[in-house]
Amino acid sequence: MARIIGGYFTSHVPSIGGAIVRGDQQTPYWKPFFDGYPPVREWLAEEKPDVAVCFYNDHGLNFFLDKMPTFAVGAAEVYHNEDEGWGLPVFKSFEGHPALSWHIIEQLVNDEFDITTCQSMLVDHALSIPFELVYPDAPAWPVKLVPIAINTVQFPLPSARRCLALGQAVHRGLESWQGDERIVVIGTGGLSHQLDGERAGFINPDYDRFCMDSLANDPEALVADTTKEIVRKSGSQGVEILNWIAARGALGEGGFREKTRNYHVPISNTAAATMVLEPA
Repeated sequence: MARIIGGYFTSHVPSIGGAIVRGDQQTPYWKPFFDGYPPVREWLAEEKPDVAVCFYNDHGLNFFLDKMPTFAVGAAEVYHNEDEGWGLPVFKSFEGHPALSWHIIEQLVNDEFDITTCQSMLVDHALSIPFELVYPDAPAWPVKLVPIAINTVQFPLPSARRCLALGQAVHRGLESWQGDERIVVIGTGGLSHQLDGERAGFINPDYDRFCMDSLANDPEALVADTTKEIVRKSGSQGVEILNWIAARGALGEGGFREKTRNYHVPISNTAAATMVLEPA
């Protein structure tokens, strides 16, 4: 049977990619952020996952405002990275796991989720940067990918409770999968930030810490607010916490402990965070 080794949660700000390319990891501005990743790398090196199920949000590379699925699951053989307009270099492509993707898709449909299935799919910085952070010297990614995109861009957005339920349905799919892979669940995005409008530059450390404190063993606390209330508390782009919530659902209902945590304000007007949860 497949085994879920735990969850990795991280920010995915485009400027991180620029810092990686420039070699700015040890500069005063970036060091407090990058210092959060050696423990994650050590954990992954010990656990050696074979597959990553990654909850993220697309930034216009696959889906734009005229066609925005609420939930989309990749079922491709390969996922190529492309720059969606930030001027970032193109990172390495990902090998897919179509059989597991289809198994998850069938589970989601059986659980009455109306999803978009993507047999061809590009991935942007929201997915590539989290891998660059934890596998910085890898000539190729050491895991196969199942990408799950959540709409955090175009209203109406899914509720936090619905995203948690999505993750829980994915967990049921992983539980019933007959392979022997070791699976890491990834949630990317946030934390609090707003890039435009009257509240541009808004950051809410209290809400961010509430989210991080609740993630391991009280995910229900994260779904009490409406999506609009989450936007009020976290900023219009901080609603990417929905990706973390879905990923937490995919870990299952058992007890979890925090393996490592890092929180730093700000990078590129964003509250940046890193966490690893593993079964207690």
